[in-house]
Amino acid sequence: MYNILIGGAAGQGIDTTVAILEKLLKHSGYFIYTTRDFMSRVRGGHNFSLLRFGTEEITSHSDVLDGIIALNEETIDLHKHKLTDKGFILCDSSFAYPDADSKVIKLPMNKIAKELGNVKASGSVAVGAILKLFGEPFTYAGEVMAGVMKKEILEVNVKAAEAGYTAVEAKFKHLDGGYKDYMLISGSKALGLGAVAGGLKFYSAYPMSPSTPVLEYLASVGYEAEIVVEQAEDEIAAVNMALGASYAGARAMTGTSGGGFCLKVEALGFSGIAEIPLVAVDVQRPGPATGLPTRTEQSDLKFVISAAQGEFPRLVIALRNHEDAFYQTFRALNLAEKYQIPVILLSDQYLGDTTACVKPFDTSGLELVSPAKEAEGEYLRYRITEDGISPRLIPGLTDHLVATDSDEHDERGWITESAEVRNQMVDKRMRKLEGLIRELSEPEFMGEEQCETLLLGWGSTYGPIREAVSLLNKDKEGSYGALVFGDIYPLPQEKLKAYAQGRTLINVEQNATGQLASLIREQMGIECHKSILKYDGRQISGEEIVKQVLEGGSK
Repeated sequence: MYNILIGGAAGQGIDTTVAILEKLLKHSGYFIYTTRDFMSRVRGGHNFSLLRFGTEEITSHSDVLDGIIALNEETIDLHKHKLTDKGFILCDSSFAYPDADSKVIKLPMNKIAKELGNVKASGSVAVGAILKLFGEPFTYAGEVMAGVMKKEILEVNVKAAEAGYTAVEAKFKHLDGGYKDYMLISGSKALGLGAVAGGLKFYSAYPMSPSTPVLEYLASVGYEAEIVVEQAEDEIAAVNMALGASYAGARAMTGTSGGGFCLKVEALGFSGIAEIPLVAVDVQRPGPATGLPTRTEQSDLKFVISAAQGEFPRLVIALRNHEDAFYQTFRALNLAEKYQIPVILLSDQYLGDTTACVKPFDTSGLELVSPAKEAEGEYLRYRITEDGISPRLIPGLTDHLVATDSDEHDERGWITESAEVRNQMVDKRMRKLEGLIRELSEPEFMGEEQCETLLLGWGSTYGPIREAVSLLNKDKEGSYGALVFGDIYPLPQEKLKAYAQGRTLINVEQNATGQLASLIREQMGIECHKSILKYDGRQISGEEIVKQVLEGGSK
């Protein structure tokens, strides 16, 4: 397994360089796992991507580097201490680093690019050099670059890559992997694909990092997939547009980050009392307020569980990885439709922006549920039923009046202040939870069944925890297992009850207060013994988890 860092300033073409490299390496059969760390600015600063690739599945980034591609000198200063003994630094000949340093490979990347007539082609020189350093063929470089670059600059960049390829000698051995036919996809794109498969017909959002890639992807396929994609003027408009579309019969979703979700809260309550299906995506970033707009965190869990005043059923699903993002988004649209409730999907910048290999998604067993309809007799939109689910007709497609209101209402949908009807309606809505709880997915277990220590996580900590458990059990310093939650509210309890007894429990979370541990304590009376918490805006790695587990974590 190899791990390289590509770093420089915003505007130096890091994303393009990475996009070409990961596609070329996947073409060779490698499993790809690429994470991105970037600042909230258009030019300057320090941005980098970690491209990890190998012949087995990868679920976490690593800070141990086999190579650095430095598009500026700051990248070397910040990351050279992470290099392995056999690691290398690829940089421009003009950089002020001693030629005697055996780790440094200097190439006239800027000069080659300038001579070819495109100063921005220096990244392509680096692409060619990396291919050669890792013993990869140049055969498919032109084909892959054609899929990433505009036609008018393609030839220059292919020549630049060829120049880089011939300028160095192979340093690492090519490894044979079996992932050539896998998809290479980001978490946000996987979520978008799940929405398409789930019959989405309307998506509205206001651009807000790091949720914007979901909007961009759905807009790019909107015409072909017959989805209306609306960039709203603000977050409040976006959620209310989605509710209007859902009321009119379209499967609807809205997306944002934490600050935007704050503005959607009143409308979330409207979804709850009016029983209008809604899927709301929160791609988390550090808060409060503006916080760190391009970084990652898991600090919105307790917020979205209790968002909006009053009490009404909702489902909160934390997306764990790319495959999960696809299938859970499909499922969220179905469950919102079936139970006529808001379903909240929690992603974050780490999962959303990370690209990874996944098996092609299988849609053969996926079926869309239909709205509950009135069989006969008088149509009562909010008919009191045993399971709490009332018939739902679509206005314009029926002769019946399809009433709805944000005030409390009777079975017809007419406003009421009757204490008796109020109790009946609250009880009816809350009865949906009985069916919903039966459909909850339990957390995934990994590791040793008879483990002494059990790690608990949720959402995007899935991959790092999975790697950490594997490393811990390989070293045989105790026995370890983990439960990682996807469905998180209502909280699935059966597996945790079964595994918690007699074990040391450590919650691993990307927040400062241990929100999962707090939820478990509140719902089940189970106390975590130690915590591993990270909230600096950077995702925890499997290696970091191992280190903190062995050091004892913190209470």
